[in-house]
Amino acid sequence: MQFKGYEFSGCDMRKASFNGVDLSHSSYWAVLKQARFEDCNLHACVFTNANLASSTFENINLSDATFHNINMSGVSLRNLNLSNVQIADANMTGMTINGVLVADLFAAYEKVAKSEG
Repeated sequence: MQFKGYEFSGCDMRKASFNGVDLSHSSYWAVLKQARFEDCNLHACVFTNANLASSTFENINLSDATFHNINMSGVSLRNLNLSNVQIADANMTGMTINGVLVADLFAAYEKVAKSEG
């Protein structure tokens, strides 16, 4: 199934399930809380003012995607292509990467950056 280049604007898509869908170059201004994305192509997608809380992304191509002003709290990410992804102004409370809290990763990065600076 393809929704390539589709615009999801003002949609309430809570608990939606996307499996094997090409959603590349799509835009999201939507509620996607507890959504599940599995084996999908989200290349160059734009997520703006989106609520992705407690969503799951597994086996996903997110290369060149942009996330701006989003809620990513409790998001689960597994087996992703995150090359060239841009994330700005995001709530990532409880978000983990490879089982590590993103907040802990940022704290470790800041500590290393200060010690090197």
